[in-house]
Amino acid sequence: MSLPATATEDTTPTKPCQKFEGHTDWVRDVMHLPGGQQIMTCSDDGSLAVWNLQTGKRIANWQDGEGAVNSIALSVDGKKVVSGSDDGAVRLWSIETGKVVAEWTGHTDYVWSVCWNQDGERVLSGSWDGTARVWDAETGETILKINTGLAKVYTATFSPDSTLIATCGGASSQNDIKIWDANTGKLVAILKGHTGRVTCLAWTAEGRTLISGSWDETIRTWDTSTWQQLAVLTGRARSVEGIAISPNGCILASASYDHTAQLWNLENSQPIGSPLQHPKNVNCVSFSTDGTLLATGCDDNNGYTWDISAIIKEAGLNEFLVGCPFSSPLPAELAILGR
Repeated sequence: MSLPATATEDTTPTKPCQKFEGHTDWVRDVMHLPGGQQIMTCSDDGSLAVWNLQTGKRIANWQDGEGAVNSIALSVDGKKVVSGSDDGAVRLWSIETGKVVAEWTGHTDYVWSVCWNQDGERVLSGSWDGTARVWDAETGETILKINTGLAKVYTATFSPDSTLIATCGGASSQNDIKIWDANTGKLVAILKGHTGRVTCLAWTAEGRTLISGSWDETIRTWDTSTWQQLAVLTGRARSVEGIAISPNGCILASASYDHTAQLWNLENSQPIGSPLQHPKNVNCVSFSTDGTLLATGCDDNNGYTWDISAIIKEAGLNEFLVGCPFSSPLPAELAILGR
């Protein structure tokens, strides 16, 4: 079935449906919590905050130490959160109590990226010390340490089947994506094409495609069977800092340093609708489990939510709100694969 590519350009900016005020520094990461009524953000102010989606009010404020919290990820069972901080620690939090239940040390610089594997037994972290570490989520022991050769790891993420790890980051001249065996740490492939620092990665649910965002103002898709580039998404991707895939696998959202977030049609690599305007740089994006709400985090110290269903309908892509004619559904726990 042939589907429309994108919406007609609209001169009226889309307004956020809620604003979340309370952090005192940049919002680095955002995710939706189980139940669909709350989101969580983390910030350079050193805290993790839980918010009511309807009222925009802060429900809880979690803090352990003074260092900035750069990344958060929800466990598969929805009971725990893992975070990465400027002090080099990876912390495990209880959703029920809001307290740290474990602190894992080993990194010697900022932890910029954290994620869980598919069964929730391992956690992967990427650090500005140039390494990626795989942790046993039960014992906190380092199972695998990968010296990536990058000056800084911006994102490290498991493939959906947890057999591979993708990393990116580095200095200004290190623009490659590296793929590693998740059990042995052996280098599997190097993906070349970006001309600027690669900051974020996401795998599609079935693992056939890897998506990357870069400061070179492009988003690129890669065939994971051949590691060849499939497409380049350009035109509205300025210094991309974060990406997320919708739960049904149809839509990509990107966060950029041009003060916008943008929706993309993953079938034809075209933008959907106009950019979502923010006061300052946008660091992160996250879809709700039904795919109709997008949460973003901004350098103005605030989080935002956006009802994107109207944008999708205006583009003639109603199918994208309920299912996807060209992609497998993305499990809820894998829907947040940004930075």
